[in-house]
Amino acid sequence: MTDPIADYLTRLRNAIKAKHKVVDIPASNIKKEVTKVLHDKGYILNYKFEETSNNQGNIKIALKYSADDNKPAIFNLERISKPGLRKYAKSDALPRVLNGLGVAILSTSKGVVTDKEARDMQVGGEVLCYVY
Repeated sequence: MTDPIADYLTRLRNAIKAKHKVVDIPASNIKKEVTKVLHDKGYILNYKFEETSNNQGNIKIALKYSADDNKPAIFNLERISKPGLRKYAKSDALPRVLNGLGVAILSTSKGVVTDKEARDMQVGGEVLCYVY
């Protein structure tokens, strides 16, 4: 697999379209950090990191839906920086998703953070994905 983050986002997208409550994803450190950001921003209900026999581990993610009309909390997941074309943003030119309604997830020297947190810390980095 050449792009594990794209695989992570695709598994989430597919689970949301199929109206699954829980999705299992093979773990890595960057996927764990992205999952923590999604949970902190309220896009997923809960998550759990599990150990497996091959030492890679699994991430169990409970997806979040609205109670009244059963619509998902995540409407779109878009991969921005790809292995063939990396996208970086300076601290003074960080992207805004849907004029601040969405979240851009960045990999910075301070860890995996949202665009708003990166603005506060005045750091730039690789733009991993947009979530809204």
